[in-house]
Amino acid sequence: MSVSRKKQSGADRAESKKRRKRETDDAAATELDGEELSPLAKFWEQVGPIFFAILIALGIRAVIIESYYVPSGSMLPTMYIGDHVFVSKFAYGARIPILDIPLPAVREPERGEIVVFHLGRGGEKERGRICPLDECPDFSAEGFVKRIVGLPGDTVEYRSGKLFLNGSPAEQVLQPKTFSDDRGEAHRLLTEDLDGCVHEILDHPRRPGLTQAPLTIPEDRYFVLGDNRDNSNDSRGWGTVHRMHLKGPVLINYWAWNNTYSWLAMLNPWTWIKLLWGEMYWDRIGMTYDCRG
Repeated sequence: MSVSRKKQSGADRAESKKRRKRETDDAAATELDGEELSPLAKFWEQVGPIFFAILIALGIRAVIIESYYVPSGSMLPTMYIGDHVFVSKFAYGARIPILDIPLPAVREPERGEIVVFHLGRGGEKERGRICPLDECPDFSAEGFVKRIVGLPGDTVEYRSGKLFLNGSPAEQVLQPKTFSDDRGEAHRLLTEDLDGCVHEILDHPRRPGLTQAPLTIPEDRYFVLGDNRDNSNDSRGWGTVHRMHLKGPVLINYWAWNNTYSWLAMLNPWTWIKLLWGEMYWDRIGMTYDCRG
């Protein structure tokens, strides 16, 4: 037999061996594929990953971080209508859903920080009255955002556009510029110092806001104000907030736009183009709210 025929014969054997291996592998795969899964197993195979993803997202929202949308101008100039912010729920101690078991707090609320909290809002019969939830447990819960100015044990007073804490006025400095709100009205712009928390507030020269007679804040309660002092419904109007209804401090602004369109209009791609091109506050995205630097 010639050398070339020997080589050809060896190649044929090698090819035959590869072919037999492929046939064996295909048969094993066919046998494996032939194992029928039960309908429940098939359903879980498709739905299981989605279920666990939702469970993780809900867990994060319940005890770690939650989103909040700013619906009004009561916190101008610090927070705009349309700001979307993240709130730290674990800072003050979240509660496990359903079981309503409180988790340990990382720290206590501090003077000057911006917080999201729940109040009760009455229905048509109560004409939409706002009330602390522990005083009006039958009212529906609604989220609000304000700045903590009074801690438990403090005596708070607000008169003539000035905040008084324990008998002393909070330091305010008038700024050389003005600020126009969402209605186009001009406000005086001031900075206020709350124990080292320096932040901006607004004062309307011709529209005095709510006042507050001297009030000593009870234990486990907090006095909150909006930075837009003459256009804010806050503790001067409905009282103090209980510690258990504080959701947590505001951390960061993750989305900001002046969106006044309806949900129906949002189905139109042109609406998105107009919002992203002309109504976005791009410079506000990523803002943090630590007034102590």
